[in-house]
Amino acid sequence: MSSYADRLAALRQQLKEDRLDGFVVPLTDEHMSEYVGSYAQRLAWLTGFKGSAGSAVVLPEEAAIFTDGRYTIQVRQQVSPTEWSYQSVPETSISQWLREKAPEGARIGYDPWLHTADWVKQATAQLAAKGAELVAVKRNPIDAVWADQPEPSKARLAVQSDEFAGKNSAEKRHEMADWLHREGADAAVLAALDSIAWTFNVRGQDVTHTPVALAFAVVNDDGTADLFVEGQKVGDDVRAHLGNGVRLHEREDFETFLRSLNGKLVAVDPERSVAAISQALDEGGARILSRRDPAVLPKAIKNEVEVAGHHAAQARDGAAVSRFLRWIEEEAPQGGLDEIIAQDKLLSLRQDLGSLKDLSFDTISAFGPNGALPHYKGTEESNLPFTTGTLYLVDSGGQYQDGTTDITRTVPIGEPTAEMIDRNTRVLQGHIAIATALFPKGTRGSQLDSFARRPLWEIGCDYAHGTGHGVGAFLAVHEGPQRISPVGSSQSGGDEPLQAGMIISNEPGYYKQGEYGIRIENLVLVVDKGMGADKELLGFETLTFVPIDKRLIDASMLSDRELDWLNHYHAEVLAKIGPQLTGEDKAWLEKQCAPLSR
Repeated sequence: MSSYADRLAALRQQLKEDRLDGFVVPLTDEHMSEYVGSYAQRLAWLTGFKGSAGSAVVLPEEAAIFTDGRYTIQVRQQVSPTEWSYQSVPETSISQWLREKAPEGARIGYDPWLHTADWVKQATAQLAAKGAELVAVKRNPIDAVWADQPEPSKARLAVQSDEFAGKNSAEKRHEMADWLHREGADAAVLAALDSIAWTFNVRGQDVTHTPVALAFAVVNDDGTADLFVEGQKVGDDVRAHLGNGVRLHEREDFETFLRSLNGKLVAVDPERSVAAISQALDEGGARILSRRDPAVLPKAIKNEVEVAGHHAAQARDGAAVSRFLRWIEEEAPQGGLDEIIAQDKLLSLRQDLGSLKDLSFDTISAFGPNGALPHYKGTEESNLPFTTGTLYLVDSGGQYQDGTTDITRTVPIGEPTAEMIDRNTRVLQGHIAIATALFPKGTRGSQLDSFARRPLWEIGCDYAHGTGHGVGAFLAVHEGPQRISPVGSSQSGGDEPLQAGMIISNEPGYYKQGEYGIRIENLVLVVDKGMGADKELLGFETLTFVPIDKRLIDASMLSDRELDWLNHYHAEVLAKIGPQLTGEDKAWLEKQCAPLSR
């Protein structure tokens, strides 16, 4: 269709034919994924919004798009205000908006394969208060009008060997079986794609930048499992790897299988499973036990092999990023660079390593005002040339078979202003506060979040995203349940106590709309720090080693402890990255890692 307005009109016509007075459009798939395959990019197709989190509602005369603080600017750049109203989450919600806007007696459609059962319950109650009805559709009406909708990926699964996984699939499944026995349940549904990849030690190519395969699974109380995936995606190597303890079914047979579990007590994750799963179990006579997916926590707590893999991947990746920063420093003043040239150069340097499987997300290569968009994704239309007098923010990562990386650095192009240096130094102070934090076992990420914000708060500044997200082991770059984020924020993902073995990002930032953005991000590992006076302590071990640009640091603002941390960090960067570099690259690194003094 020629325009987003045409697409919206076509959807409204389809709703009319389906006898619906509205429809809810989330940005997810049948697995409640954050990042989805191209076939599931319904929100982007309908509205033009390219962010990684959002939703929309379409009524006959009104339409609204819902995003959080990370996308306040971006949504206004990409989505027409003529067709759509902008709604801010969590200040409002789809249910609240529908309660206000839906006419009495309205039939509001939703796809039960794209919403949780809890959301359905809440929205149903809100609409009922207005005399309106929430209606499950059998076919998503967007799919009916999206003529060139891509097909789901047909890529084959690959084995993630014990060499990288550290524990075989049978062990993981039997640990889940033990959990089921303790819960008194017969089986557990696994719907989250990264949980399935981790449990069965397989990887896929069905979601860009996240090595997972489209599948569902049911793990049984005897340690066996039923895996639902298209047969043509499973080669003999994967069949042999899965063994006799895993029964293979076509993915399309999953719903029928759920209906066959009459009388069984089945554990279902209310956050990671769609409403259609609960509905099929109910209709088949199964009883539902609402519990968190049993893969979530053990997947988050990395074993020794996974930790060692992360160390190796981070060291290789750090060398590539260091080479890139040297290239930027030398090439930018000469002119001719832009955001896309820069991100392509960084990709080529990672590819030169010979071990890169994919990026871990679309590189945020953001110059000047684009840096003020925390989740900016460059296009030919938005691409900015490098000029002097502002900042360049690059947030990027790689997928390697032994680990997943995520790093952000901010560098000046030309002479930075005093304000830029002040704000960057405060972001660095927040970063150091997290990196050096000691805290009792049982501490949650929300209790640490303000450590990173305090230097900015002191001058009335802040940032509208979480301070840290969990990271997988050659899996999702955003992995729960751990977070460092305010309770109730859009990125909180619950409020999980931190445990040794979890990997999490440390990424405070500052964004001045229309001018520049700043973020400093390393990955850190939660580690045991021994016994304190009364309680056992945890802390963080930094995993990412790349220089932090000293041109943006006011050393006079740093305490002795902060300055010592920075100089020790740079000494470690030189020790870990230096041996991988030669010639001018190594000379540049040595200069970047020289101690900073007042």
